[in-house]
Amino acid sequence: MKLYSIASGSSGNSIFIGSEGNPGGILVDTGISKKRIEEGLAAEHITMDHIQGIFITHEHSDHICGLGPVLRKYAIPVYATEGTIDSILRNGKCGKVDADLFQPVRPDVPVNVGGMEVMPFSISHDAADPVCYTIREGNVKVAVATDMGEYTDYTLSHLEDCEGMLLEANHDINMLQAGSYPYQLKLRILGKEGHLSNDACGRLLRRLVHYRLKHILLGHLSQENNYPELAYETVRYELAQEELAAEDELFLGVAGRMAPTPPVFIN
Repeated sequence: MKLYSIASGSSGNSIFIGSEGNPGGILVDTGISKKRIEEGLAAEHITMDHIQGIFITHEHSDHICGLGPVLRKYAIPVYATEGTIDSILRNGKCGKVDADLFQPVRPDVPVNVGGMEVMPFSISHDAADPVCYTIREGNVKVAVATDMGEYTDYTLSHLEDCEGMLLEANHDINMLQAGSYPYQLKLRILGKEGHLSNDACGRLLRRLVHYRLKHILLGHLSQENNYPELAYETVRYELAQEELAAEDELFLGVAGRMAPTPPVFIN
């Protein structure tokens, strides 16, 4: 499978998941402009005509701001929970779009699109009905898991058999606490409905790497409260505590906030 981050960060997110050697696939979120999505796909010789479904995690603008323009040009099915769909359509966040393109999904109930099984699972975040997704094709499973205020055993049950994932490492706690954000915003980010810190991301990965996980992209980094190098070193330090026998086989990278990241291939 191909895990390709077109953009991942607090300013916008859009991730392509597809089959290696096959341009068809899905998008998880459209939180950047239609032009950037098209250009990001074109860099990998993919067009919007190859996209067989768009899976939305939740209705915040950094996950849907490009959805309206995309749907006004391309009739692509959109999958999201009923709460998310209602929020998008009722509040007009995407402008005028064809409501019939929206297909409701439910947490823990898989959807089959383009030969892939897409599984939504619930997350703790301050949105209407947010989810993350795992995607399985044959024996290979990947995940896009961001905007999680916390992780639980339920989260682990969905992620533990993934071979690749894009996982949130949103902020450095010290940078956030010492930064210029208003106090209430700091509490929101640090709370159970906020975002995973670098440290929390590392602790979660320590519980996952003993399974099949071999390919990790850190994503959804804050522009104000994190640095790619800091996220990488914090998570790498956490993983080093596990003294992994096959550490040289574990790929750890950071997804770019504003530009595409070279795709990760998981066989």
